[in-house]
Amino acid sequence: MNRRSPWAAYRMVILGVVIVLAGVAFLFLRGPGFWQRQYYQLEHRDEIATSAARHRMSPYLIASVIEAESDWDAGARSSAGALGLMQVLPSTADELARRGLVDAEKYPPSDLAQPAVSIEYGSAYLRYLVERYHEVEKALAAYNAGLANADLWSAKGGDIREQIEFPATKHFVLKVSRGKDRYQALYPDAFEGQSGK
Repeated sequence: MNRRSPWAAYRMVILGVVIVLAGVAFLFLRGPGFWQRQYYQLEHRDEIATSAARHRMSPYLIASVIEAESDWDAGARSSAGALGLMQVLPSTADELARRGLVDAEKYPPSDLAQPAVSIEYGSAYLRYLVERYHEVEKALAAYNAGLANADLWSAKGGDIREQIEFPATKHFVLKVSRGKDRYQALYPDAFEGQSGK
């Protein structure tokens, strides 16, 4: 007869508890920042730093726009035809190049799927919008919903967040604003000496 000791079951329970406690201790020692950095990735730091500095923008804002627009997928393409990390429309890239805001020789508008090109055009466009609207949240609303909509909402006066009529745009502005703060907290030394707008 093959009888198991009653202590065998207890040993298995104790072993299970020890394994669970070890797992909890591991997670605790890694800290919440480790897990948050898994969600808030920060890729293409050099490209972000270069374009953010050139266009006097916060690199953390650029990173947050990338996360919100494409979730760091360089091959992303929207139903409207926006391309790349920062989801820039080819017509917008052409216009930025035509105005001389981006060096089209170095950053061809046809290469928006390339991270450096998308980041350059997205950063230039954000700078253009910040200068036009004098406020980051209005610029973000325009980046997401277009100039005509942002102009209408801005004309109403007051807090732009209260004037935005599209739920997706309200969500975008809030997500990017919070994301910028989160990136700054999680990666405080990622872009030494750069603050931008």
